Amino acid sequence: MFHISLYTGTPFWKLVLKQFDDLLVKILIAAAAVSLVLALINGETGLTAFLEPFVILLILAANAAVGVITETNAEKALEELRAYQADIATVLRNGCFSILPATELVPGDIVEVSVGCKVPADMRMIEMLSNQLRVDQAILTGESCSVEKELESTIATNAVYQDKTNIIFSGTVVVMGRARAVVVGVGANTAMGNICDSMLRTDDEATPLKKKLDEFGTFLAKVIAGICILVWIVNIGHFRDPSHGGFLRGAIHYFKIAVALAVAAIPEGLPAVVTTCLALGTKRMARLNAIVRSLPSVETLGCTTVICSDKTGTLTTNMMSVSKICAVHSVHHGPAIAEYSVSGTSYAPEGMIFGSTGLQGEKKKRFTTIITSSNYCLSTMLPGSLLALPCLIEFPAQLPCLLHIAMCSAVCNESILQYNPDKGIYEKIGESTEVALRVLAEKVGLPGFDSMPSALHMLTKHERASYCNQYWESQFKKVSVLEFSRDRKMMSVLCSRKQTKIMFSKGAPESIISRCSNILCNDDGSTVPLSVAVRDELESRFHRCPVGQQTLSFEDEKDLTFIGLVGMLDPPREEVRNAMLACMTAGIRVIVVTGDNKSTAESLCNKIGAFDHLEDFSGRSFTASEFEELPALQQTLALQRMALFTRVEPNHKRMLVEALQHQNEVGKKAHAHLNCGVEDLGLVK
Repeated sequence: MFHISLYTGTPFWKLVLKQFDDLLVKILIAAAAVSLVLALINGETGLTAFLEPFVILLILAANAAVGVITETNAEKALEELRAYQADIATVLRNGCFSILPATELVPGDIVEVSVGCKVPADMRMIEMLSNQLRVDQAILTGESCSVEKELESTIATNAVYQDKTNIIFSGTVVVMGRARAVVVGVGANTAMGNICDSMLRTDDEATPLKKKLDEFGTFLAKVIAGICILVWIVNIGHFRDPSHGGFLRGAIHYFKIAVALAVAAIPEGLPAVVTTCLALGTKRMARLNAIVRSLPSVETLGCTTVICSDKTGTLTTNMMSVSKICAVHSVHHGPAIAEYSVSGTSYAPEGMIFGSTGLQGEKKKRFTTIITSSNYCLSTMLPGSLLALPCLIEFPAQLPCLLHIAMCSAVCNESILQYNPDKGIYEKIGESTEVALRVLAEKVGLPGFDSMPSALHMLTKHERASYCNQYWESQFKKVSVLEFSRDRKMMSVLCSRKQTKIMFSKGAPESIISRCSNILCNDDGSTVPLSVAVRDELESRFHRCPVGQQTLSFEDEKDLTFIGLVGMLDPPREEVRNAMLACMTAGIRVIVVTGDNKSTAESLCNKIGAFDHLEDFSGRSFTASEFEELPALQQTLALQRMALFTRVEPNHKRMLVEALQHQNEVGKKAHAHLNCGVEDLGLVK
């Protein structure tokens, strides 16, 4: 059996001893010990002999208790890394595949993975059992979208994790496809294990407060020691005083006076006051779902000059959501485009759809996916913003295009949306973009029921998760599926309803629009031929923002009818903009650090609006490889201007903060643990 634990918590006794690793505390312990010994030598008994040392030790015990409780909570948070370890694996043993504990994997094992599987080890792809395999590796790289894996090895030099498309990493999740891979690393020898090891190997650097306290303790210790020795020496002539009963007793008497003077001079309440203040700060941060690894790191917030913040899951929710819908309203007087905004930034089927009072007016958008139904088409785009005024669409399912978009989203979909009662959140299984479409179908609702929005609220959260999707799937029975492929850039599903066959498709916009011959109008539900003018308008938009058939072939993906465009993105958290502006107002520079693409990260920063004071990101946005290629002097200058650091691995983040420390910056790292919604705030290392 082979097993390496990714993380082992600090033993309790080490946490206790750590609380006494302070110069002032050590002086107090020494004073208490000397006071007790002298009391016993003088033959004192009862409460008076132990009162002074007992009070000192009581204060120190209270300090230690607060520190241990706080750091124990932080240690428990770090143990959440174990949640990313797979429990089981489908492994080839003795000529057949069997399910075994993931801890029994060894390098060289052949493992099969499929949709929903948590990858049990670092593995190299050797066989594809479906058209493609996509993996959500945001927990490792910070990429907001899933990554397609392939059998060919990368030819990139200095390849980072994002470039290793033939490797699936431990702790990541398969969201599409099925494949087999050979184990190349387990336990601490995985990418995730390297992160854990680097966390454990990191030496704690003293915070500014701790440095000041240590300096004060050293100075105070020297002064007190000098005064005590001076007091004892000055009174040498009084050692023989008859009242002391001898020279030795006189020496002991004045030594006790010197010790009492030392104890009185030591501010024994200082550690208690400092610890209490830091503990109160920790408690306040805990209410905001922040976890502090050590008490002194709270104080560092007061003198922070730079914050290095992760993007995916920290600045964003890491939950792909539909934000915009674009449909053809009418073509009677030229192509009129209707646009809708969708509220809600999570996987919860809660949100409203807003129409615009105007049909035009938007910033540049880029579309990524299109969905079509039998002759109805839906498309997906990346973030954009509308200038038209919104108005609530009370019954979106009554609009023809929105209704058919909901059908397409539900039927041409292989993901699962479910409610987790233990965590109290909605979770996904499968591709995040497909789950976003399922959530959209829930927000659109069902037709024919005026009370539908309120009726849906009567359902339990478990029932509500996929109520509308299940309705459409019951109406349209799947007959055949053409999986998504890289060359076609689309997927199709043939369904049967009331003895009629209908095909739903989704794919890249250039693949879908070229196959459309008709278009659905949103004003009256009519289907009209797709004219050149409408086609040109749709193409400009996405650059800006058969009977008896039982099987499907690639030739069937034609003569489709356009329904609409759907815009989705990994939305920024609502509180991010104000938080970043507050930091900048306080003189704290914010650097966004992510493993995502440079253009995607810049787009998010523009959407947040916190960097509006910058004309552009020229000279302020760098990929990890671009930064490493700079000469040393230019790296120093780049660090002083940097606002965005992309395509990074965990070791690049460490390199960044160490370089900032060499420039005498004091900072914090903000990192949200995925799926638990908390931040780890500690001294930048």
